Amino acid sequence: MEGTMQVDTKIRTAGGTESGHRGPGCSLRHFACEQNLLSRPDGSASFLQGDTSVLAGVYGPAEVKISKEIFNKATLEVILRPKIGLPGVAEKSRERLIRNTCEAVVLGTLHPRTSITVVLQIVSDAGSLLACCLNATCIALVDAGVPMRALFCGITCALDSDGTLMLDPTAKQEKEARAVLTFALDSVDQKLLMSTTKGLYSDAELQQCLAAAQAASQHVFRFYWESLQRRYSKS
Repeated sequence: MEGTMQVDTKIRTAGGTESGHRGPGCSLRHFACEQNLLSRPDGSASFLQGDTSVLAGVYGPAEVKISKEIFNKATLEVILRPKIGLPGVAEKSRERLIRNTCEAVVLGTLHPRTSITVVLQIVSDAGSLLACCLNATCIALVDAGVPMRALFCGITCALDSDGTLMLDPTAKQEKEARAVLTFALDSVDQKLLMSTTKGLYSDAELQQCLAAAQAASQHVFRFYWESLQRRYSKS
């Protein structure tokens, strides 16, 4: 990491259609989600973030193979399928990050010797893919009724060569950025659950990106709440 990068970081809109969930210092693309789309999974959700779209299905708690059984908690698996072709190294890395995030919030001890499987299908990737996968996973887990100690969301930040910070960057902006950082945060006190970074940045810039992500997460959680409220108020 570089220790001499610009510290006076600016924040600008990452482009795309503005949602109704923006606020001061929050520049996120349009959000949309739909739950209970699929009949076979116990819970499912589609999450749209700008032009990035991910479909998630959750199976379980269900019977687990003996070889994967854990005696005191549920076995959590994540499968990420690319839009075309077979999963590669990038997909396996994202699976691990999503699984680690889920394990931090899912109350697996309530369902020992069972399996909870999250299957994610990438529909389109226009930037901030991991964050969109995390958001789709959270909504699908809620739809499946999986017990969690908190909700979680993903926020991606990008840093330009001049130190400008962009929230929820597009694929083009990620490609041109000096650094790309993705955070998973919980809904209770915006605690950091997982982070992954790529590129060069200073310690000060890391803290600024985390602070921006924590502020932006409030808008994502508000969107969750409004979406869930709309769905369950229809009954």
